[in-house]
Amino acid sequence: MSILEKLSQLKNEISNVIIGKDDVVEMIFIALINNGHILLESVPGTGKTQLAKSFAKTINGTFKRIQFTPDLLPSDVTGIQFFHPKEQDFQLRIGPVYTNILLADEINRATPRTQASLLEVMEERQVTIDGETITLPNPFIVVATQNPIESQQGTFPLPEAQMDRFFMQISLEYPTFEEEKSMMKSYRLNTPFSTLKNVLTLEEIDEMKEQVKAVSISDEVEHYILSIVHLTRNHEDIQLGISPRGTLALMRASQGKAFINNRTFVTPQDVKDVAVFILSHRIVLTLEASLKKNAIQVIQSILNQVEVPLEAGAGQ
Repeated sequence: MSILEKLSQLKNEISNVIIGKDDVVEMIFIALINNGHILLESVPGTGKTQLAKSFAKTINGTFKRIQFTPDLLPSDVTGIQFFHPKEQDFQLRIGPVYTNILLADEINRATPRTQASLLEVMEERQVTIDGETITLPNPFIVVATQNPIESQQGTFPLPEAQMDRFFMQISLEYPTFEEEKSMMKSYRLNTPFSTLKNVLTLEEIDEMKEQVKAVSISDEVEHYILSIVHLTRNHEDIQLGISPRGTLALMRASQGKAFINNRTFVTPQDVKDVAVFILSHRIVLTLEASLKKNAIQVIQSILNQVEVPLEAGAGQ
């Protein structure tokens, strides 16, 4: 079965649980084959938890969820060495980070100290507990959620350094009238999650991770990516532009987009298709600009400004 057939089957399975989100499923799949972490932003009740659980089930991976609250401690995330009275010695208890897909629910409700406990985990894919380092399973991705309507009271906004560690940010919108009608029919008798099938194995995902690296990028497309990035660093509306980590993320996501479209090369359209998901959470707008527009609008305006290269080899 080809990659397109596998992805189509995965979409079909997840669409039984989360209806009308094929584009979101594609983006999460691109993050998965690039070892990328995801920031999901949406109002409550739009299926963020179900989406993460469904993905874990379809790839036959493990899933764990942490509810982030102000009293959550770093050890609640990573684990602790605890004294066992019966054995009369200290024993290691690894936290919920030891999994394939970790849902960090409402991450902006935890204190900065607890948020920071995820930094090593996300970057190094390992956790250190009292000097002992444990390598996390492969694949390992963090799916963090936050509620945009609770951006002030009782929350701790993620600092720029941690936002930059998320491969992409995805906003889950409300379903359309027809999508919500289909959801009502689907959930009338039982929960579709119980019938989800395994589509991919962890070994197949490992193979795809190597295959996506082989997707070629021409000099023209590389120049296009760099032109977009450098314009964010010299833009009147942007206080903090895209970091080199963001440049690499845009490159890798573009390779992923080409890969799931069964192509061996990246086109400028691939770059445009993923740019908002990869870049919008990495920029900081000036105070004046933030009163008039949001980061997505600024990134879209930059995409409209940068000249798109024409490539003979990419069918342009």
